[in-house]
Amino acid sequence: MNPVDDPDELCFRSAAELAAAIRRREVSAREVVTAHLEQIERVNPAVNAIVTLVADQALEEAAKADARLVGCAEVGPLHGLPVAHKDLHDTAGIRTTYGSPIFADRVPDRDHLVVERLRNAGAITIGKTNVPELGMGSHTVNKVFGPTRNPYDLSRSAGGSSGGAGAALACGMQPIADGSDTGGSLRNPASFNNVVGLRPSPGRVPSWPDRAPWGQISVKGPMARTVEDVALTLSVLAGPDGRSPLALETPGSVFAWPLDSDVRGLRVAWSPDLGGAVPVDAEVTAALAPALDVFTDLGCVVEDACPDLSGADEVFLTERAWQMELAYGAVLDRHRDQMAADVVWNIEEGRRLTGPDLGRAQLLRADLYHRVREFFEAYDLLLLPVSQVVPFDIRLAHPAAVDGTPMETYLDWMRSAYLISATGCPALSVPAGFTPQGLPVGLQVIGPHRQDLAVLRAGHAFEQATRTGERRPPAVLSGPALTTSEKRSRS
Repeated sequence: MNPVDDPDELCFRSAAELAAAIRRREVSAREVVTAHLEQIERVNPAVNAIVTLVADQALEEAAKADARLVGCAEVGPLHGLPVAHKDLHDTAGIRTTYGSPIFADRVPDRDHLVVERLRNAGAITIGKTNVPELGMGSHTVNKVFGPTRNPYDLSRSAGGSSGGAGAALACGMQPIADGSDTGGSLRNPASFNNVVGLRPSPGRVPSWPDRAPWGQISVKGPMARTVEDVALTLSVLAGPDGRSPLALETPGSVFAWPLDSDVRGLRVAWSPDLGGAVPVDAEVTAALAPALDVFTDLGCVVEDACPDLSGADEVFLTERAWQMELAYGAVLDRHRDQMAADVVWNIEEGRRLTGPDLGRAQLLRADLYHRVREFFEAYDLLLLPVSQVVPFDIRLAHPAAVDGTPMETYLDWMRSAYLISATGCPALSVPAGFTPQGLPVGLQVIGPHRQDLAVLRAGHAFEQATRTGERRPPAVLSGPALTTSEKRSRS
């Protein structure tokens, strides 16, 4: 069958396979982009993942991408692949709202560095993905576009802040995505949507423009449906840039290497609750229990163990509050009445910080770094849940309790992700199981400082052994289908 006659086949091919097929001219960039635009038209009304669409621009760029291949020109590794960028990342000439009515009509005049790198690698911008207001929290809802719904259960949250990206990937609206992660914003939506998200090491993906270029609590990174596609996207996003003072010197090309590796003998620590530091709902731990057998069957040595994360909570909450005030304090002064209560609270928490508070956080983080470093002298990997809960009711601002423990703020239920952010370690969310109700649950794979490739290889081995990420959401299967003739008439 011609791939054009089977758009689902195109929309759910891996990014690596799709890019190779475009380069071989087995399928055109225009056909690929058209198939994804039709998938958006069919499925997006139900999930609300992509909130700004530039279809005509994308088709024009696809035609130019095809023309470049006619002359056998050298092209980038993402040539012809459609991507919708996170609505926190500036896109030149395309509305970027940050999920806030304050910025609802904002059109930047330059691309963020992650957008620039994706486009330079040949990716074609098709639009923007939904985020929480100002990217705050792991539940994607805002007053500009409304909520993004979980494609596995439309009454549930898609997570956040890269929730639109996660849902769009799960529904075949794009093969790769860019995102960002402070307290879990690449990992939580990956877990909630049965896709893959990597929080890279600080400095692995340079950021520009950036109000806090020396900060390490927030990072940019990739999402996709497979670990291989996350690594492919990271190969484009990673590498030094003079505009980012913390950018690591390792070239991104190392992440384009094959991920197949022998994981036998790896020493793997498992800690479902980080040594009692976080409550976890029983259905999460039940869904993840088989993952331990998978690693054992792969030849790993799995033990119950956890690093001492004392002080990690204070480190994260202090640095996040300081960052929120730095980024949006002036906006609060002018537009308080247009900002959600949780956003106002977090900015004001930053305003209450003193110099000694910031200094104490740095001392705690130094101690934390060395304890975690020493832990990884005994273990190669740390495994734990990505999220303490399964996707929750979309009407909630955040879970009110986890395993009977009240959650007082919109951040509390994210501790299993944000405590890892404070360590500075790379962390991967990989599909690992489903609850009896069909809700996805992700496994968090953490490695030693700057060992992003080792984390990707371990996640790839687990993924190949389980194939959990291949389960498609009901929102895709039940959407109204167009006939082939109808689709051709729109191309």
